[in-house]
Amino acid sequence: MIDDAQDAELVQRAKRGDLEAFEALTHRHERQVYSLALRMLRQTQDAEDVTQQTFLSVLEHLEDFRGEASFATWLMRIATYGALKVIRKRRGLETVPLEPAGEAQDGYENIPRPEYIADWRESPERLAQRNEIRQLIDDALGQLDEKHRLVFLLRDVDGLSIQETAEALQLSEANVKVRLLRARLQLRELLTRALGDPGTRMEPGRHHHAESTPPKAP
Repeated sequence: MIDDAQDAELVQRAKRGDLEAFEALTHRHERQVYSLALRMLRQTQDAEDVTQQTFLSVLEHLEDFRGEASFATWLMRIATYGALKVIRKRRGLETVPLEPAGEAQDGYENIPRPEYIADWRESPERLAQRNEIRQLIDDALGQLDEKHRLVFLLRDVDGLSIQETAEALQLSEANVKVRLLRARLQLRELLTRALGDPGTRMEPGRHHHAESTPPKAP
């Protein structure tokens, strides 16, 4: 866990010109920045470039950091916008939205029901402590469409609000909410297939019936 108080102390020292303090901030956060960039970009060289550029930007703009959010939050948002800039350049787009003009809005009506429903063999809390689960999560993220993966990363990993995510991706807030739901459902099913207990599996049809049947009156 990152200690925000220690970050704040290092930031103040770095603002006074203490390069060792800035190097300490870099060592504390570079893995997290690289991990987010790699999840967004799916290419190691691009992720390394964004990580390097992020810390250069932080060094250049450190005086602008006012501590209204944690240093980690501020840092990750710089990394996020750096990664989005790379994605736009890949498509030859500098300022236009990530989505093609005229693309239909996503809706809730076509969200698929999960095909694999089962209790997990271990609690999410215990699973999160196992190193191999991180790779499993990364692999699952890699199977998502880019438009769903980006929304999930910005909202649930980077911690942006719905409004901030919509502004970053130049989408409507309604579209962000639908894509976030789709991403969460897809990730849940992908992880359940790997971590679920087959003995508790429910067939999708039974699940649908159970949800659609109203409860009996007492």
